[in-house]
Amino acid sequence: MIYKLLTTTEDGTVFGRIDDDGLCRVTCVAENPEFQEYLKNGGELQDADGNVMTQEQANQFVGSLP
Repeated sequence: MIYKLLTTTEDGTVFGRIDDDGLCRVTCVAENPEFQEYLKNGGELQDADGNVMTQEQANQFVGSLP
């Protein structure tokens, strides 16, 4: 499982949880507790192009969200 940035709109940023089979079954915003826990535990975050962000990049990106 990995979270991927899907889109950023004026209402916020939407992430998708990509399961091991490659399907996105859940979407969320940065404030989602499960998403936050995933990142705190060192989970990977992909940018919109599919590039995996380092832990530091992911933390900086999420921390910069309104």
